[in-house]
Amino acid sequence: MSDRIFMPLMALIAFAMIALALVWPQGYGARSPDPFGSTPIQQTPEMRAKIEREKEGARRRAEEAVRAVKAAGGAVQ
Repeated sequence: MSDRIFMPLMALIAFAMIALALVWPQGYGARSPDPFGSTPIQQTPEMRAKIEREKEGARRRAEEAVRAVKAAGGAVQ
């Protein structure tokens, strides 16, 4: 392929990739800049409350497991 065609094509592809990176969400919790995108589900108040309940439950289960090991006479580090 001729350089006269290849180099502008590569530049066009590079600019398209940069433009896509500017508007594509960067993960579940990230929001695309305006006017693109919408509020991610993880940032809604309902989902944040659910995530906090899950964290609290996991912390509580871990503490219960430590207490059970201690009660059984095991060593916990």
